[in-house]
Amino acid sequence: MVAKVDAEFVLPEGKSVFFASDLHLGAPNGQASAERERAFVAWMDAIKPRAAALYLVGDVFDFWFEYRHAIPKGFARLQGRLADWSDSGIPIYMFTGNHDLWMRDYFVQEFGIQVFHEPIRHVWGEKHLVIGHGDGLGPGDTGYKLLKRVFTFKPFQTLFRWLHPDLGIGLASWLSRGSRARTGH
Repeated sequence: MVAKVDAEFVLPEGKSVFFASDLHLGAPNGQASAERERAFVAWMDAIKPRAAALYLVGDVFDFWFEYRHAIPKGFARLQGRLADWSDSGIPIYMFTGNHDLWMRDYFVQEFGIQVFHEPIRHVWGEKHLVIGHGDGLGPGDTGYKLLKRVFTFKPFQTLFRWLHPDLGIGLASWLSRGSRARTGH
């Protein structure tokens, strides 16, 4: 559990803090993903005038891996909105989930978005918030926790990075579909 307060903010009059998670962009197919992406960026457009901050709390993408010189293709509308919000000075906080845990520094470098791999504690006015994706927290689910340790093990990530992106992203997408078929999410 998160013990200390990572940041405290004053909530400006008439502004709100917004949260979204589990968009799983990229799944189950291109058409469904594009429709969900369009709906999400329309929501971002609608809330932008009232937004003090946006928290993207994991699994924004069904799979995300940052190679040294490549990222998964697609998601241009979302990335455009993230750039627009960042350029407007609205802070965006992004958390990794079990499907996009291999985020590194792309969102930091391109958009100035803070990326978190563990839960954090923020205070907005009187509201004390512990924010994180939640996968692997709490008791049980030892199989997933072991798999997550393998996936977050740096030498494993280095080996995966040696796979050509067409092969690596294809393999990960296939595994994600299989996981969804077994677990229902």
